[in-house]
Amino acid sequence: MGLGLAQHGAVFHRGCVLKAHLPNHPTQLYLIRHGEVEERYHKVFGGSRIDMGLSPLGVQQGQAIARWLADTPVDALYASPMLRVQQTLAPLAEARALRPIIIPSLREVDFGDWTGYRWEGVQEHFGVSAFDWLETIEGKGIPNGESAQDLIHRVQPALLKILHDNPHRRVAVFCHGGIIRVILALMLGQPLRQMAHFNIEYGSISVVEVQPERKHAFEIELLNFCPPVVFPETQTSTPLPA
Repeated sequence: MGLGLAQHGAVFHRGCVLKAHLPNHPTQLYLIRHGEVEERYHKVFGGSRIDMGLSPLGVQQGQAIARWLADTPVDALYASPMLRVQQTLAPLAEARALRPIIIPSLREVDFGDWTGYRWEGVQEHFGVSAFDWLETIEGKGIPNGESAQDLIHRVQPALLKILHDNPHRRVAVFCHGGIIRVILALMLGQPLRQMAHFNIEYGSISVVEVQPERKHAFEIELLNFCPPVVFPETQTSTPLPA
């Protein structure tokens, strides 16, 4: 039986006592969402059950990420095992000769019975707005999907392991929009539903400085930055669509 909305919010707030479990060293995290997915899955709840690939634009976004990070030392690379993530990180991994460390717990949210439905189909079949997905996960839950408690139990240990294993290092974490929001909620000590205020675009980079000795141990230095895509035919940069 799922916890109520307020209770789930409290679970995420306690999760930020996360600070008490931090290692005694700083780490800089680059939280990177995979590129745009193939067109047939646009506005579809795929989550962890549909292992979709990237669209041509998504491939270009992976290359744009590698270019933007070209002058940034990246000491380690962690990733979800899902295909869209692996395809996005490939240009950076190849350019740096970095072998990604695959963490299954970084896979996307399991959307249960919503899987495969388009946004409007969720409204039609379940009576819930697709835009309320975070609030639904924290409240009554998605039928046969992951709850907020489930997400904490799998994402928080993965996050702590990454931080413990990387003292004084810059670490790229390639994963998913849902998982980046879970990480931010844990770090900020905020209910997951509040992460709906943060847009996490395809191919975006968010940077968090983790400094446990400070009162505010987590500082967001960059949020939802999308490196410009360069199209080979023209070699001109074009801002990514909203």
